[in-house]
Amino acid sequence: MQYDVINLKGDKVGSAELPGDVFGAEPRADIMARVVHWQLAKRRAGTHSVKTLKDVQGTTKKPWKQKGTGRARQGSLRSPQFRGGGSVFGPKPRDYEYSLPKKVRRLGLISALSTKRAEGKLVLLDAAVCESGKTRELRAQLDKLGWGNALVIDGAEVNQGFARAARNILGLDVLPGIGANVYDILRHDQLVLTQQGLAALKERLA
Repeated sequence: MQYDVINLKGDKVGSAELPGDVFGAEPRADIMARVVHWQLAKRRAGTHSVKTLKDVQGTTKKPWKQKGTGRARQGSLRSPQFRGGGSVFGPKPRDYEYSLPKKVRRLGLISALSTKRAEGKLVLLDAAVCESGKTRELRAQLDKLGWGNALVIDGAEVNQGFARAARNILGLDVLPGIGANVYDILRHDQLVLTQQGLAALKERLA
């Protein structure tokens, strides 16, 4: 399928061929949900921790004698039922990462790309270049294009001037082609692919 290519001024400068099996597939919401869950699980630090009875610092003396007081027997003031005592079954450091088949990850990315094209929120850009590296200049161009919340996917390397200018624009993120992922595509309103980014995705999903 043919798709128009524009520049940062909004002018049409050509067209490009979009592979139907990548951008014209039937979106699978269930697959995209699985991939997003997998991505977010990988991002979790898993450093949460609480102190149990053995971790709490304090006296080891028995609070009161075993019998004769009329109160429940107690062995330690560090027990969970006392103020300042340890926690029971609290979280401990763990790794949340798990494996997901490559075919599922590939299908998830294809579904995300096809979703953006079907919604009319896919834009092909000739090149993401900002020679001046000035945020004000790039923001003016984006306002003219109407990109309030956009993800720009470039080729193997992102233009340094463009990356520097985009760094301070809220809602605009720039990724190299290898960094394209389902979560970032879905959480942005507009998906912008440069010609190099499109080539990188074609090669990656071939």
